[in-house]
Amino acid sequence: MPLGAQTMSTSTTKYFSPDTLKHDVPAGVVVFLVALPLCLGIALASGAPLFSGLVTGIIAGIVVGSLSGSHTSVSGPAAGLTAIVASQIATLGSFDAFLLAVVVGGVIQIALGIAKAGALSAYFPSSVIKGLLAAIGVILILKQIPHLLGRDSNVQGDWAFLQLDQYNTFTEIIQTFQEQIHLGAATVGLACFLLLVLWNRATMLKDSIVPGPLVVVLVGVALQLWFATLGGRWEIGSSHLVQIPVAQSLGEVVSFLRLPDFTQWANPAIYVAGLTIAIVASLETLLCLEAVDKIDPQRRHSPPSRELLAQGVGNMIAGMVGGLPMTSVIVRSSVNVNTGARSKLSAILHGILLLFFVVLFPVALNAIPLAALAAILIVTGFKLASPTLFQTMWNQGRYQFIPFITTIVGIVMTDLLSGIFLGLAVSIFFILKSNLRKPIRRVVETHIDRELLNIELANQVSFLNRAKLDEIFNNAQPGSHVLIDASETDYIDPDVLSLIREFKEEKGPARGVEVSLRNFQDRYELRDEIRFADYSTRELQDRLTPEQVLDILKEGNRRFCSGNQLSHDYRRALAATAKGQTPLAVVLGCIDSRVPAEVIFDANIGDIFGVRVAGNVIGTKSLASIEYAVAVAGVKLILVLGHTRCGAVTSSLEVLSEGNDVEKASGCQHLHAIVDEIGNSVSPTELGRFQDSVGEDRDNVVSEVVRRNVQNTVDQIIERSRTIRESVAAGKVKVVGAVYDIETGKTSFLVGETASV
Repeated sequence: MPLGAQTMSTSTTKYFSPDTLKHDVPAGVVVFLVALPLCLGIALASGAPLFSGLVTGIIAGIVVGSLSGSHTSVSGPAAGLTAIVASQIATLGSFDAFLLAVVVGGVIQIALGIAKAGALSAYFPSSVIKGLLAAIGVILILKQIPHLLGRDSNVQGDWAFLQLDQYNTFTEIIQTFQEQIHLGAATVGLACFLLLVLWNRATMLKDSIVPGPLVVVLVGVALQLWFATLGGRWEIGSSHLVQIPVAQSLGEVVSFLRLPDFTQWANPAIYVAGLTIAIVASLETLLCLEAVDKIDPQRRHSPPSRELLAQGVGNMIAGMVGGLPMTSVIVRSSVNVNTGARSKLSAILHGILLLFFVVLFPVALNAIPLAALAAILIVTGFKLASPTLFQTMWNQGRYQFIPFITTIVGIVMTDLLSGIFLGLAVSIFFILKSNLRKPIRRVVETHIDRELLNIELANQVSFLNRAKLDEIFNNAQPGSHVLIDASETDYIDPDVLSLIREFKEEKGPARGVEVSLRNFQDRYELRDEIRFADYSTRELQDRLTPEQVLDILKEGNRRFCSGNQLSHDYRRALAATAKGQTPLAVVLGCIDSRVPAEVIFDANIGDIFGVRVAGNVIGTKSLASIEYAVAVAGVKLILVLGHTRCGAVTSSLEVLSEGNDVEKASGCQHLHAIVDEIGNSVSPTELGRFQDSVGEDRDNVVSEVVRRNVQNTVDQIIERSRTIRESVAAGKVKVVGAVYDIETGKTSFLVGETASV
């Protein structure tokens, strides 16, 4: 079987598996019920024939649903396009001419899809996308409250703040409560709302195969039919019900379809309108697609360019048969997700149901109260605009929360696209503000040679960063040293390069500021020049005293603990030390993998001689290495470095306290040499305490022995080596003990202590 056929077979099997069907069929039914009044309302709000909205819903479901790569997105006539549709119909002079513009828009979208323009969706900030979702939730709640209570003067699908009935979102709600509420419609709405809330809270009902929204619609129809028998204020008139155009025959249904006016093909306004529709519809589609992916429980990714291609085909067909332009629509898509859809089968099914009922059973659909559908949309709104989402965005800080809340306010107070652009503008402002600070990292470093102002440039340095960099240069103190590091930089704006070159060659030297450059690319024509030592050199080694070397190690450990390590240029140090070494200190440490001396003291290549032995004890060979470091290599400091929770000390205490033979207890033939050395730092009383203690008390005993073992090793080095003893007496070398805490990273230096048992 060919690979394509095999893939199609696998995909079809997945879509029609029992597990998928039991979720997608109910979801498709609910989306169909919600889409029905929205298709009609958007057509009415656009000034187009009512049937055009239904045509678009059918094509969007069947055609776009089949071609789309999204599992959850549902397309249809979009509220965000109503103003454009209305204005373009008026500009072009007829609905038939407008249909030709829709065809042109579809062709442009197909071209955008082929050109992979959907990749633009990756640049939408997540704060704006989440703001879009929350805003739609808020709008659903606010816009559907009047419909829930039976005020249906404003059409379904009019999401703009300023409505067609001359009210706005808030005054519409106020007017609803000021007027006499329709008793029958309000009862249906509130009953359906409470039923749906209870349904979602009852685990048994929520997990059942029957979706709550479908039950709500059936209950709403039943109540409406019952109230019709009661009459009076209970009776729900046609203005409060779904109103589908009813055809008396199949031929009359076909007559509802419209063809585009191809005689207008030479009219430039057609192509302007088509381009406008393509751009706005594509933008809205990409935004909605990104938003729906965020609420998909399976977190699947929808291919945006394929979606543009599918939308283009859908719009081209819709324009050919009298439909409105379509987009991926967040309201229907969120209902689809919240009803449990697993695949795009639900979107396709909703289109099939629209076609089936609109053609064959329109009268049955006209019995559905708008109040019942309003209850479904309000519950969906609460899920999209949940308090948890607001709390999460607040916790992420102002750079996320302000664009998020701006998007919500903008969409609620204007319309979808205006609000999105407002949110994007605020988000871009924060991105630029952040970019103005982040591309330049200013760190004051204390190297072994001197204090250094390290200016680290980021990956992209634009002209927007020029002012900040100029400020840093102007604040450099006379006599200071500045390093400009471009190690991580791919692009530097010519204006910034000119500023750096001027500071390096003119302004810096004129003010007594030494300037070093590191890792600038060849194309910038700024030669690397280091005017300070960030590793040990012969000159530094001769100049420094043992106390100064000790201070360097202490400062390095402080940087390590705070996370402000120096930006070492290891390649430069590697090249510089290839022919010789002049270390400042020799460190006798434990072999423990958690105690790397160069790391915890933030040292460079060539700064430290390392001698490592279990338990940091002294022996003939290790003592010879240390003597070499002092007499030949010229180090100024000998550091004996122990550490907390030392395994060698703990094992030695266990063996000594139990009186076991070392080789039998450990299986190590030569380990007794280390145990014996550590044993010199332990008293019989201490062995008893160790044997009787557990947990933290035992750790305390180990820590005391570690500390004493370090100091004992310090004393042994001086006592057993004449070379070192004479160097210490002459003040050329200092021998110091230290204990490294493996939990905090802090090193405690035992200066002035003596060993005693």
